[in-house]
Amino acid sequence: MTKRFLLILSVFLGTPVGAAMAQGQGPEWMWHSRWGWGHMFFGSLMMILFWGTIIVLVVLLVRWLSGTGPHQFPPSAHKTPLDILKERFARGEIDKEEYEERRKLLSE
Repeated sequence: MTKRFLLILSVFLGTPVGAAMAQGQGPEWMWHSRWGWGHMFFGSLMMILFWGTIIVLVVLLVRWLSGTGPHQFPPSAHKTPLDILKERFARGEIDKEEYEERRKLLSE
């Protein structure tokens, strides 16, 4: 019943399966061709390359649209030593004497 159904379906769809089945080959012709399994490896590799390319392009597009490039740093990376000293003093990590002493050293 399955062979007959595939034969009728392939004749209506115009696929080469009908010709193969008319020559006495069963439906296994569709799965076990003479190419072996090499085409499955090649197809998998191409699918990985395709999706990898799509993902890289999307990431680059988002970066380009947001304005962050590979050489731009977050604002915290542009702090001067004096800015860091002021922040430490504001957080209470150092006292006024230590702040004044280090500020003088950095100003020289």
